[in-house]
Amino acid sequence: MKKKILVSREVFEEVLDFLRPHFEIQANQEDIVLTAEELIEALTDKDGAMIALTDRIDEHVLGGCPRLKAVCNMAVGYNNIDLPACTAHGVMATNTPGVLDDTTADFTWALILATARRLTEAERHLRDGKWERWKLKQFLGLDVHHATLGIIGMGRIGQAVARRAIGFEMEVLYHNQKRLPPEIESACRARYVSREDLLRKSDIVTLHVPYTQQTHHLISTGELSLMKKSAILIHAARGGVVDDNALVEALRSGAIAGAGLDVFEGEPAFHSGLLELTNVVLSPHIASSSEKTRLNMAMKAAENLVAAMTTGNPPDLLNPEVKHG
Repeated sequence: MKKKILVSREVFEEVLDFLRPHFEIQANQEDIVLTAEELIEALTDKDGAMIALTDRIDEHVLGGCPRLKAVCNMAVGYNNIDLPACTAHGVMATNTPGVLDDTTADFTWALILATARRLTEAERHLRDGKWERWKLKQFLGLDVHHATLGIIGMGRIGQAVARRAIGFEMEVLYHNQKRLPPEIESACRARYVSREDLLRKSDIVTLHVPYTQQTHHLISTGELSLMKKSAILIHAARGGVVDDNALVEALRSGAIAGAGLDVFEGEPAFHSGLLELTNVVLSPHIASSSEKTRLNMAMKAAENLVAAMTTGNPPDLLNPEVKHG
């Protein structure tokens, strides 16, 4: 008898085709975001699940799903999963590292360029029929070439962002929990500095850290006050890393020049004050959203689930102490 799984959000048909030989599938192709109680109901008789960032897997959910042995996140980040609770319940948890690094780095650069050159503000001006003639001082922005780029969080994505900066002949500063080996610094042409120095010296600050208790509001009023008034902040990591209230105030007051944001606290809700500002570029958490990458991300989650349910040893296991193999 096939084991039963839940696919909690819409996925590509290719992914379901890959899963069908292995499992009896309940797939939420209607793409309805499940409440905690709906998730428990759907998982009660399931052995495994492919889940999304919208699905919170915690003690409450796990307590109602006695058969569950694996939850496989369709994302690199996994702050939606309570790992200690999963471990206590003997549930393997996985993520999808590596598949979206370059795509997210590309999108980070889209935010950098759009924010620095005030692209969305200029487009709105044109679309609203307000463009009357060329002006020397119209929509003056920030030069990206030869500017100083500060990267907070120098993992795979941060390094990919740094390598792209070489073409713009930028000075790259970075801050990380641990300093990188010299050969990686050299390949990225990046220099390690303290977080405070990075904030003070950078023309563009971009964030690439996971969301944890330690990184909650990593950027708030104090950090924003260290930045240049001409600087911009780019955020395509996780909501909660930036204190959005503090950021709105900094953008309103001119403490910094602008921001490019792909993630928000409490998303899909977000600070309404952001819509009132012209010096911010906004996108709905789409940094990894190319067709190829999203397919690869979902397929990697599916491969983890098959491995978890067959060998008990999925390749991207986050809590190896509950390995069932």
